[in-house]
Amino acid sequence: MRSGSFLKVVGFAVGALCATLGAAPAAESVPPMPAIEAGASPLGAAKPIAAWVTFCQSYAAECAVSSAEPARITLTAASWAQIVAVNKRVNKSVRAMTDMDHLGVPDRWDLAEDGIGDCEDYQLLKRHLLAAAGLPKRAMRMTVVIDEKGEGHAVLTLITDRGDLVLDNKTSQILPWHRTGYVFVKRESQDAVAWVSLGGVTSPAMTANR
Repeated sequence: MRSGSFLKVVGFAVGALCATLGAAPAAESVPPMPAIEAGASPLGAAKPIAAWVTFCQSYAAECAVSSAEPARITLTAASWAQIVAVNKRVNKSVRAMTDMDHLGVPDRWDLAEDGIGDCEDYQLLKRHLLAAAGLPKRAMRMTVVIDEKGEGHAVLTLITDRGDLVLDNKTSQILPWHRTGYVFVKRESQDAVAWVSLGGVTSPAMTANR
């Protein structure tokens, strides 16, 4: 793990986030909070992505699940602004590159310690920053989907009192899960270090695109 680089990247991102949230409301355009909609319903156990298993061995704290944490995020004007700011900041700060081009391996999950990453690295860094800002990690679940190209892709699902919202590196627009156009396959469990099915028929072996 490249801890020095990791601390540098995270420190930059958190500092930028604090500056953004400290600005006058008129200086930052925050979209209105989403309407209340139904969330996705897990259908049972699912097989984890292999690269996630390896990630959890190196970053156990990032994968830990605490039943003491809320299972949903209560969206307020402040928490919504925080989510929007982190999503935009990470999407702008991380350079997109496949793991094969970057590291010479088909699929690796990490926190974009050197400022380069693919889809899952963006989402893991967003979760890390939002959890550091006080949002419950248990309510922020890594999720595997089939994207518009028919390829495996990773997004971050925020389970909120207004439904399941999706953070994506392909867009900084935060959408309800059923309006993304993706097929939702599975996501991390809220009850254990495990995965649950979301009903998508095709289950990719990895999430290797940018």
